[in-house]
Amino acid sequence: MAAVPFKHFLVVSDFDQTLSFNYSGQILSDLIGIKDFRQKVDGLASSNLVQQGAELAYLIRHDPAFRGVRRAHLAEAGRLARLRSDIPALVEFLKRGLDGFQFSFYVISAAPQEVIQAALAGTVPADHIVGTEFEYDPDSGEVQSIRRVPAGYGKVAAVEELEERLGISPDRTIYVGDGSSDVHVMLHVNNRDGFTIAVSENRMLARIAQSTVISDSAFSVLIPILERIVGWRSGEIREFFESYALRLHEWEKARTDRVTIVGSSVIPPQIVTPAELGASQAGDAVA
Repeated sequence: MAAVPFKHFLVVSDFDQTLSFNYSGQILSDLIGIKDFRQKVDGLASSNLVQQGAELAYLIRHDPAFRGVRRAHLAEAGRLARLRSDIPALVEFLKRGLDGFQFSFYVISAAPQEVIQAALAGTVPADHIVGTEFEYDPDSGEVQSIRRVPAGYGKVAAVEELEERLGISPDRTIYVGDGSSDVHVMLHVNNRDGFTIAVSENRMLARIAQSTVISDSAFSVLIPILERIVGWRSGEIREFFESYALRLHEWEKARTDRVTIVGSSVIPPQIVTPAELGASQAGDAVA
């Protein structure tokens, strides 16, 4: 019998608050004793000086308070990051794949490359991580320049580079993200018939992502992949999780309508139901 051809998918995940619970910049700031990091980021956001997600890179390069940051500080911040559970199981499954399905897993984030590599050491290969890259002064170790920041459209470019390098068509790209900095890349993936997954209740993403999964486990992102891409039913997905010694204790499928109603609650003089309206129109036609 002829072998079943593989469908090769690119699975891309953000890092900050997607694979981890923290923002790298806050961890780094706490580590080196900077107290007003949030205010600095908010100030940059309100000025529209940098793309969303690139605030930390800008501060490290240009803010005097961050001048003392060295490569070792970034690596230590990565080791201090609190990660979502079951990341090794997720990576192992994607590496192994399924009959007829092959997955290539990469992390693309505006977080510094050294932070992500230290946080995911031994789990995700360094060459499968695309983060902010700095040039360091060879003598002082100070950050001298920014080589690359995968934020905003920079993240879109990174996804396209991976698709081209791996020979994967855009409709087989799966992107997982958590916040406003992922909007550009999610819109880009959706527009080219890819698949997008949000792992937070960010309202902006909720309108864009094709699926939303809220869980402390990174393994949970496989639920919409197995359901929508592979075509498994709920029972098969539950059995699959149990094969990894994981049990779907709570799996609530819900559609949420967020509604704001303003104005008075005056009852109209006559309420016409759709059925009554149809009957009325039918009578007018006969007449």
